[in-house]
Amino acid sequence: MPICEKIIETKDYLTKSNLPASDYVINPYVGCPHGCRYCYASFMKRFTGHTEPWGSFVDIKHCEKPINTAKLKNKSVFMSSVTDCYNPFEEKYCVTQNILRQLAGVDCELTISTKSGLILRDLALLKQCKHLTVSMSINTLDEQLRSDMDKAAPIAERLHTLEALHGNGIRTVLFLSPMFPELTDYRHIIERSRPFVDEYWFENLNLRGGFKKEILDYIRKKYPQYADLYETIYQKGDRRYWVGLAQEIEDYCAANAVAHKNYFYHEKLVQQKATLHAAADVL
Repeated sequence: MPICEKIIETKDYLTKSNLPASDYVINPYVGCPHGCRYCYASFMKRFTGHTEPWGSFVDIKHCEKPINTAKLKNKSVFMSSVTDCYNPFEEKYCVTQNILRQLAGVDCELTISTKSGLILRDLALLKQCKHLTVSMSINTLDEQLRSDMDKAAPIAERLHTLEALHGNGIRTVLFLSPMFPELTDYRHIIERSRPFVDEYWFENLNLRGGFKKEILDYIRKKYPQYADLYETIYQKGDRRYWVGLAQEIEDYCAANAVAHKNYFYHEKLVQQKATLHAAADVL
């Protein structure tokens, strides 16, 4: 499928974040050619005017204004929340690379999340960042399931990228996201990657909007043995599976000394952050 690409002007690359663990986000692109079938960011179409299917368009942001790095001191920055900053168009336009040149040496906590090995192109710049974490999303070691769900890098490339980053002294995170009930074998993933991963993050599969039916139909067709479970979780709103899995993960990580964070309750964490900010504003 051809990708519709367009260069757009933006006033500032830096945006205040409502994510639980970051103060600012930078999204160098609008849309994402990875076209993940479960991607929550597809909601962006409502605000951009795009009518094309998610994954078939990308807007390349151009900004003349330099990033105000002074206000990033002791703050946290996340790249990126609604796109992959190393999607294939980054190789052509180098927007993320130019942003990294501005952030290199800045005293902020920078987290980059990607599903692409292209990040290794910028290894020299990454090593100049003071407090850097690179997160790679992997939710299965089954290449067929992976290719059914996204057009991003194969699993082997993602693992190699984590290993190369770790070998160059960069802090690495493997983000098990989104975890598919009964399909994501977190133990297997951890055992495969433990030598070159510093921390694991866990996030459950949330189904909403237009892709909910698509994913449920996929499960009924490809994994009918789990259709009733997915019906219980996503149609009846029964969260007992996630509560049980969260405890299982905690027990496993404690027993094996695995550094980790659990984002199963993402909406609750966002609300907690908003409440803290509101309280700070009052004070």
